[in-house]
Amino acid sequence: MSEGTTGHIPAHLPPQSSTSGLEVVPAGRSGHKGDFGEQFVRALAAAANLDASRRDLDRVGVDWQLGYLGRAGTLRYPSIDVQVKFWSKPTGSADAWHYPLEIKNYNWLAGRDWQLPRFLFLVIAPDDPQLWTDVTDDRFLLRHAAYWASFHDCDPVPPKDSKLTVHVPKANLLTVKELNGLFSESFREMLVTP
Repeated sequence: MSEGTTGHIPAHLPPQSSTSGLEVVPAGRSGHKGDFGEQFVRALAAAANLDASRRDLDRVGVDWQLGYLGRAGTLRYPSIDVQVKFWSKPTGSADAWHYPLEIKNYNWLAGRDWQLPRFLFLVIAPDDPQLWTDVTDDRFLLRHAAYWASFHDCDPVPPKDSKLTVHVPKANLLTVKELNGLFSESFREMLVTP
């Protein structure tokens, strides 16, 4: 590969085959997009020097639990819970993305009766997996961006509909600095803990 080029990625991948006779799942199916969204967040967490762990079972809408040692004289090992959603066809207003979130997922984020602060991380990326990354010898680019929202000041809603449109502020661009800011006491103070 010559300097300044990214190489050539074909528009269509060749058919995938398996010597075992089993069908190989093509890119973009079976949770592939959701996994990319989760790994996008994992990469940001690594850059922010945070520990990231997953639960064995997804029972309460938590994709990642993020934490760190804490600063001297503060709470030891503060943590947050994160629900990640991948979105390739974003819509919204000038100030916010308008994401159709399933009611059950919303209710896993809403309210104050949680042990840890909970956040929605909305990863916006191209629909085509071939466009998710751009790699050269001096960079590894992930497309496009992630945004966060907190719903602790909102009440859970009855499941009369299957989805609820939530507004995720465009100002809440998830960066390393912003991610570290989600560990602030102000979010912990929103919770009612026993």
